[in-house]
Amino acid sequence: MKIIRHPQPTQWVEYCKRPVFDTQEIFGRVKPIIEAVKSGGDRALRRFTERFDGVALENFVVGELEIQTAADRVHEDLKAAIRLARENIRKFHQSQRKDEPVIETSPGVSCWRKPVAIEKVGLYIPGGSAPLFSTMLMLGVPAQLAGCREIILCTPPNSQGEIHPAILFTAHEIGIPRIFKVGGAQAIAAMAYGTETIPAVDKIFGPGNQYVTAAKQLISLDGVAIDLPAGPSEVAVLADDSADPAFIASDLLSQAEHGADSQVVLITDSEKLLQEVQAALKKQLPALPRAEIVEQSLQHSLLVLTDTVDRGMDLINAYAPEHLIIQTINAEELAARVINAGSVFIGPYTPESAGDYASGTNHTLPTNGYARSYSGVSLDSFFKQITFQRITAGGLQQIGPAIEVMSAAEELQAHQQAVSIRLQQINEELSNG
Repeated sequence: MKIIRHPQPTQWVEYCKRPVFDTQEIFGRVKPIIEAVKSGGDRALRRFTERFDGVALENFVVGELEIQTAADRVHEDLKAAIRLARENIRKFHQSQRKDEPVIETSPGVSCWRKPVAIEKVGLYIPGGSAPLFSTMLMLGVPAQLAGCREIILCTPPNSQGEIHPAILFTAHEIGIPRIFKVGGAQAIAAMAYGTETIPAVDKIFGPGNQYVTAAKQLISLDGVAIDLPAGPSEVAVLADDSADPAFIASDLLSQAEHGADSQVVLITDSEKLLQEVQAALKKQLPALPRAEIVEQSLQHSLLVLTDTVDRGMDLINAYAPEHLIIQTINAEELAARVINAGSVFIGPYTPESAGDYASGTNHTLPTNGYARSYSGVSLDSFFKQITFQRITAGGLQQIGPAIEVMSAAEELQAHQQAVSIRLQQINEELSNG
C-alpha cells in the first residue's frame, strides 16, 4: 500500500481519485452487446452466454425442480444465517415506511404525496468469482416490502449451466418467482428492453463488474432507471492509537478481496498504528484464499498519516467513501460530523462485514465519490412519489390572482386563462347568490 504522510488540502483531490479505467474502451465493448440483445433478443443472449459463460443454453428460465434441488444443497447453518439476515433487513427497511400528512398550504389548498411502488423491477446478482446471495437479500427484501408487482432476477450460470444454490435458495426464501440464467451486460440489456423470454422492467438494481456498470449507465441514457452508480467496492478507516491494528487490517482486507479494482484506505494520526497495521496486513494476507486478488487491490490502496484525527475527518468527507469505519476514542462524536459516506460503522465491534450481511442496513451503496450526492438503496428506491393537490373554490380565490400574474409575466396566456375562467365563474356564482 502506498503511504502518504501529512497531505495538504490542496493535494486531497489528487489522492481521492479511484483506480481509473478506460471508460470509452469499456463502453465501446458494451454498446454492441446492448444493441445485439435489443435487436436479436433470446438468440443474442444464447450467443453471449456461450461466449462469456462457456455454456450453451436453450432455456434461460430456472424451473421449480431446480430451485427445490438447490435448497437441498444449502447447509442448514447457512439457511439459518440467511433467514436471520433476512429478518434484520426486513425490520430495518420496514421501519422506513412513513405516512406523509396532507398539508394545507393556503386556506382551501391541500397538497400531499403518496408513495407508489415501481411496478416492474429487475434485480441483477453477480455469480462469478463470488456468488453474492447476500445482495439478493438487500434488493429482494425491500422490493417485496414495497409491493412491486413484478420482480425478476438475472444471474449468470456457471459452465454447467447452473446457478449457485445459495442464490436460488435465497431468492425462493424472499419470494422471487422468476429467475433467469443470464449475466453480464447482456442481462442488463435484456431487462432494459425485453426479449422473447425476459420481460422489460422499469428499474434495474444490482452491482456488477465494470461491464455491467457500463451497461447500466448506457441503458439509463435510454430512459430505463437504475439504482445508483456502483463501481468497484471501497472502504475508508479512520483510526487513532486506541484502535486495534488487527481489527483494522481485517477490515481493509475484507474489502480488498472483493476485486483487484477495489480500493481500501486507512487514515490515522498515529505513525505507530500505521506501522502496526502494515505488519498485521502482512500477517493476515497469506492465509486468505483470494490473496492474489487482495494483493492487486492493495497496490492502488492508501495508508494516510494526518496531523490530527480532525484533519483526517475532513479528508474522509472529501474522499466520500462507500463504507466508512470509525475506530477512535471519540467515534460517536466524529460520526456526527460525517457529511459524505455511503454507510458508517462506529466502534471496534462494528466491522463492515456486518453491514454486508446481517445487521439490517443495505449494502448496495454509492462508490467512486458518488456518496457526495447519492444515497444507498433503501425502501424508497422501490417507490416513486406521486404528488396530489385539491383546491376548493375559496382556495383558488386565495392563490389564483398570484397564478394569473406569474403566468402573464412568463407570457403563458393559456395558463393564465385556465385560472381566470374559473375565477370568473366563481365570482358570477357569488354575485348570483
